[in-house]
Amino acid sequence: MRTVEYIIRWGDCLEILKEYKDDSFDLIVTSPPYADSRAKTYGGVAPDEYVDWFIPRSRHFLRVLKPTGTFILNIKEKVVNGERHTYVIDLIKELRKQGWLWTEEFVWHKKNCHPGKWPNRFRDAWERCLQFNKTKKFNMYQESVMVPMGDWAKTRLKHLGKNDVIRFNSKVGSGFGKNISNWIGRKMAYPSNVLHLATETSNRNHSAAFPKALPEWFIKLFTKEGDWVLDPFAGCGTTCEAAKELQRNSVGIEIMKEYVEIAMKKAPALERFLLEERGTYEETEKK
Repeated sequence: MRTVEYIIRWGDCLEILKEYKDDSFDLIVTSPPYADSRAKTYGGVAPDEYVDWFIPRSRHFLRVLKPTGTFILNIKEKVVNGERHTYVIDLIKELRKQGWLWTEEFVWHKKNCHPGKWPNRFRDAWERCLQFNKTKKFNMYQESVMVPMGDWAKTRLKHLGKNDVIRFNSKVGSGFGKNISNWIGRKMAYPSNVLHLATETSNRNHSAAFPKALPEWFIKLFTKEGDWVLDPFAGCGTTCEAAKELQRNSVGIEIMKEYVEIAMKKAPALERFLLEERGTYEETEKK
């Protein structure tokens, strides 16, 4: 097994990323503090100010990402005065002006979300995972995230009608057509853009940790072994931990020192620890 780098840095990504060269990373996957969220931890950024806060940081993301790389942004708008705030939509528009291509939107369905309601709405059971790219030609390894066909294929493909062996257009006039017979003999299928993942239940050290399966899925889809992954809002290091287990190099940047320390301790099998404290590097070799 190859040795990979696991680097956790303490500070604001706005400043730390200035030290990195252009085109350094193959994938950026992150979940920044949402507007007005984690106020006790990160201070909170007002919804009306969120875009102005984010754009200077995303300018560095654009610079350090390789032309073949991908940026995945896990984010969620909030309700203000009884209606959805538009800061996520506004951010998407500003990112496009900055030079990003808004390639895709994945939906993280929190399949274990508990019920809840407010006077004018129900509890959210989903979050956005927005995909941005620098160019239209980017690395994507779709076969790495294929899923089993499922039991439906056993009955659906057993007896095919005359319309199942041709590209038969939908009877409802949707304009979509499919040839069911193309699925005969297949054991694996490509997934949709909805990820059905449980919320994090094992990490009680962070106020809003996402499940390791979330960055893991995107790391598989957009990188190969030996590639470099960046999480500029690393929290307790979940993304870097997933990257390490998948034999990818990673850099995590986190502004809260207590989370940096947790990130360093949570992976005892790492070959190399690298922690920055006020410009001083402290390195410990794992025996």
